[in-house]
Amino acid sequence: MNLIIKLLCGIFAGILMGMFAPDVMVQALITAKYLVSQLITFTIPLLILFYVTSGIASLPKNSGKLLSKTVGLAYISTLGAGILAFMVAKSLFPTLLSGAGQLPEAETILSPFLELQIPPIMNIMTALTVAFIFGLGISNTGAENLKKISDQGRDIIELFLNKVMIPALPFYIAGVFADMTVKGTVFATLQTFSLVLLAVVAMHWFWLSFQFVTTGVALQRSPLKILRTMLPAYFTAVGTMSSAATVPVTLQQTKRNGVSNSIANFVVPLCANIHMSGSVISIASVAVAVIIMTGAGQVPSLLEALPFLAMLGITMVAAPGAPGGAVMASAGLLGSMLGFTEEMIALQIVLHLAQDSFGTACNVTGDGVIALLIDKVSDSVEESGSELVPAEEIA
Repeated sequence: MNLIIKLLCGIFAGILMGMFAPDVMVQALITAKYLVSQLITFTIPLLILFYVTSGIASLPKNSGKLLSKTVGLAYISTLGAGILAFMVAKSLFPTLLSGAGQLPEAETILSPFLELQIPPIMNIMTALTVAFIFGLGISNTGAENLKKISDQGRDIIELFLNKVMIPALPFYIAGVFADMTVKGTVFATLQTFSLVLLAVVAMHWFWLSFQFVTTGVALQRSPLKILRTMLPAYFTAVGTMSSAATVPVTLQQTKRNGVSNSIANFVVPLCANIHMSGSVISIASVAVAVIIMTGAGQVPSLLEALPFLAMLGITMVAAPGAPGGAVMASAGLLGSMLGFTEEMIALQIVLHLAQDSFGTACNVTGDGVIALLIDKVSDSVEESGSELVPAEEIA
């Protein structure tokens, strides 16, 4: 919540400086924005490389059918949520945002003092490919040294994000909004914020309703009772903005829904890292809104957007546990597959972080549904033919 307050302060500070500050101060802020943008571009491939490698390598290889069922169900839920959000946003947002006005085209008026290029060491697809090859290889061969390197690399990138990138975001956002104020596009942007955020949260609850109703029908149980039991996890996630930090509450409420201890201990910590339906809803729908707001061509069709949505579901494995991790992990795909510019990515970050806690809450509440379904199809450890791994190892 402190991050959201800081981002709001950055927005207002950027607007005020763009309106009243001398050009030299605005240029200094735009320079800071430019340098942070270069760091984001440089860091994203490393984030994906180390996080995806470490995440895949950490999957327990002796869990057999239970692991494949859990991962498959989590990915289907994540991809389905993304497809639903994209279709709803593509149909709804052109009408919903028409009254708010489209951002007028504007050339850059003030340039940064220093344009220091920091090219990434690899592109996004290369990072993903390398991460999958080494992650699967480490998981199957048990290469402890490579596993240690990927884990330590992940820890270093997470430290860099927490200590440098996340604290720098308010200055980055302030520079973006100062630049938009100078261009005269900022107020048209702000008018759309509340409409987009309300629509995204409504989609979260629609997806949760769909999950719990279908699960209730499949298990012949009351969807409302199942959902009511999971609500403490939802509200905890709203406060923590972290799936990992909410695991103890999610685990407790999942067991109260009747899931066996062995299944809950396996599924809940695993899904905290791989089941990101709420985050994908947020990213997919906000991306459509940003395209409409900036007038950056036509919104792609579902068939054209499907590769992006499929890769987004995979990339969410790389989302760090810190607030804003999901949108940071997706920034590379937005640029490489949807053609987002620096300004469009900045708008995506602002809109996403404004509702990030609700997306996280949707993620963890849905974890309880997956645990219920896995418990249903796996009557016992012996029938699944798998050796369950303790929750501590998965976490």
